[in-house]
Amino acid sequence: MARFQRSTVPRLLYTLYSTKAAPSSSPSPTASLLLGNFEVRHFSAGSAARAKDDKEPWWKESMERLRNIGISAHIDSGKTTLTERVLYYTGRIHEIHEVRGKDGVGAKMDSMDLEREKGITIQSAATYCTWKDYQINIIDTPGHVDFTIEVERALRVLDGAILVLCSVGGVQSQSITVDRQMRRYEVPRLAFINKLDRMGADPWKVLNQARSKLRHHAAAVQVPIGLEENFKGLIDLVQQKAYYFHGCSGEKVVTEEVPADMEAIVAEKRRELIEMVSEVDDKLAEAFLNDEPISPADLEEAVRRATIARKFVPVFMGSAFKNKGVQPLLDGVLSYLPCPVEVSNYALDQTKNEEKVMLPGTPDGPLVALAFKLEEGRFGQLTYLRVYEGVVRKGDFIVNINTGKKIKVPRLVRMHSNEMEDIQEAHAGQIVAVFGVDCASGDTFTNGSVKYTMTSMNVPEPVMSLAVQPVSKDAGGQFSKALNRFQREDPTFRVGLDAESGQTIISGMGELHLDIYVERIRREYKVDATVGKPRVNFRETITQRAEFDYLHKKQSGGQGQYGRVCGYVEPLTPGSPVKFEFENMIVGQAIPSNFIPAIEKGFREAANSGSLIGHPVENIRIVITDGASHAVDSSELAFKLASIYAFRQCYSAARPVILEPIMLVELKVPTEFQGTVAGDINKRKGVIVGNDQDGDDSIITANVPLNNMFGYSTALRSMTQGKGEFTMEYKEHLPVSQDVQMQLVNNYKADKAAE
Repeated sequence: MARFQRSTVPRLLYTLYSTKAAPSSSPSPTASLLLGNFEVRHFSAGSAARAKDDKEPWWKESMERLRNIGISAHIDSGKTTLTERVLYYTGRIHEIHEVRGKDGVGAKMDSMDLEREKGITIQSAATYCTWKDYQINIIDTPGHVDFTIEVERALRVLDGAILVLCSVGGVQSQSITVDRQMRRYEVPRLAFINKLDRMGADPWKVLNQARSKLRHHAAAVQVPIGLEENFKGLIDLVQQKAYYFHGCSGEKVVTEEVPADMEAIVAEKRRELIEMVSEVDDKLAEAFLNDEPISPADLEEAVRRATIARKFVPVFMGSAFKNKGVQPLLDGVLSYLPCPVEVSNYALDQTKNEEKVMLPGTPDGPLVALAFKLEEGRFGQLTYLRVYEGVVRKGDFIVNINTGKKIKVPRLVRMHSNEMEDIQEAHAGQIVAVFGVDCASGDTFTNGSVKYTMTSMNVPEPVMSLAVQPVSKDAGGQFSKALNRFQREDPTFRVGLDAESGQTIISGMGELHLDIYVERIRREYKVDATVGKPRVNFRETITQRAEFDYLHKKQSGGQGQYGRVCGYVEPLTPGSPVKFEFENMIVGQAIPSNFIPAIEKGFREAANSGSLIGHPVENIRIVITDGASHAVDSSELAFKLASIYAFRQCYSAARPVILEPIMLVELKVPTEFQGTVAGDINKRKGVIVGNDQDGDDSIITANVPLNNMFGYSTALRSMTQGKGEFTMEYKEHLPVSQDVQMQLVNNYKADKAAE
């Protein structure tokens, strides 16, 4: 032992025990000896301090200097404009372009031609930038409810978010939706009140709305200097400094003392901030109650703790379009949003019956990465990955846990909107993309040493369908290629075939969603498609129990077909997690057990189209209690057919009803048109559930059947002289009234007769 110098012991101990480079290797006898014979108290003070430094893992600093954030908001709140300014100030782009690109360039993050033309974001886009030696990965997301899946999957993989609110519009319907999504994925967030330069800007009204409508425990960390055309700068309540933005693009931030005429409001708002944070942070509360002076550093730490714990939302202010307030917001991202190791991420261990496993989120562990978004590019499939643990390198072999396939990583890139930069490796906390890896959205990759899967994102059901077909027969190959690609990229976009008419049916989240895809087929694949009338995705269900007893017997020379099934169908209990349940309660061997899967398959097939209007049947439980089989003539086909006929036989006795999608519609109309609009909603069989006043506008919330909402945007414009606006999102499926049911059934029968 004498040959080891004491000062080298900590280094040796660290090398042998602290790194996880080879977790499987057992410690050598020398190491055990070392550990047995030395104790830390024998080290000199200097070497103990060195030991502490040595125990700082190699990745600690780079992880602490990493932020993954998303920018989400209601339509037209300024998300893409804000991202454009962030990229400019961090040096990622060298000139600013506006969203509706009049100069023919358009914003960097809206790389699709359609996005630039319409001035909306359709696909979320990822980028990264560096600010004060911190690396920030940013995902800019769409605001329109039809592209809600883009927001879902971005928030699923991010550690923090910026919720952008318009200082005039305030908290709008889509702000509430994205805030709900942030809660679902437990994402800490900052709020940014944008557009303070606009007429009617009132940040304090918006802050109160955030507290009442979003139930945010929020307070301002900044106070604006002037509003509307007098908006000059901001005062930071934590540091108690005033910021002014000079230069042609606001790139020079000038720090000054708080103006004398604003000292009173700054003191009042700072006290309000301290009070709000004290309610959720014990350490600050103690100082506050003891009347101790609270330094900027103490307040900043308290705000950070409360924000990461999701108990507080700091509110920033500014005008992205006028280049004011973006740099302090970036500082706020560094100061208050978590780095990857400060967020709890869980995986499900497939070897232990999906037991929840906490991921430390360090590059030392085994690789765990989630594929959260796919894009078909010029060079094949581009898969966006969020690395949760471990390191992924170019040329490594990784395992797709969902399919069990082992894949080599051929190319690893970092994304900057639609541009790529090749990299050799990426570690935990980073968002990268890989090429040529075949997988689906939501698949988990590991290095093969663990069988973990990450929980996937919430995918809403499509609510609207269109029949599409290519104009020319020769374009069939390109047409199906386009549909296959869009289906892989977007989990809310579904493609099906109408068995009766042979038409291709596409389903999605709304009119705009489907219009965009039809337009993309035309532009990107040069296929002109004819579009049928939009159809609503109705469902059918049963309301009472009904018995069935069906014998399928067919003799046609040679082996015949024989199968008998008895049992009952009944509605599932409300709130059931599944839409279809099958249970075998046969005692004994009346039907050999190898035919049971065929019976279930037959019932599932029959439930795909109900006899009322041919739409799928939901919320149904089928129980099979008895049956009969024949030693020779029974077969899987015989029992499958028996099940299909048995279902049709008992379906009408179970009092079937039609369910229709009900939409949650929020309208914002000038008060003078309130009566006309409310009357029109009643005509459309809508139920008004809320009516608020916001200045000169009325905000009406209603539940309206989707079937009655076609062409509503045109109707609303004509009723309100073009001043009304509305947003809608899917709420639930509910039974239709008896007269509507009769009408739908008669239309269905007439269509079938015409064919």
